[in-house]
Amino acid sequence: MKTLLIVLAVLFLALVVVLPLVEKYAPKGEARNYGNLTRFIFPLMAALIVVQMIRYFFF
Repeated sequence: MKTLLIVLAVLFLALVVVLPLVEKYAPKGEARNYGNLTRFIFPLMAALIVVQMIRYFFF
C-alpha cells in the first residue's frame, strides 16, 4: 500500500509540474486538427473492450 501511495504522489506531482510547462510552451495560434484523432477513438475503444474481455475470461 505504501508503494501505491508513493507512485500516486509522484504521478500527481509530475502532472502538476508538467501540465503548466506544456501549456506554456505549446505553439500558439496554430490551428489544431483533431479530425484525424477522432476517427481512431471508436476502433481503439472497441479493441480495448475486446482485450479486457479476453483478459477477464482467460487470465
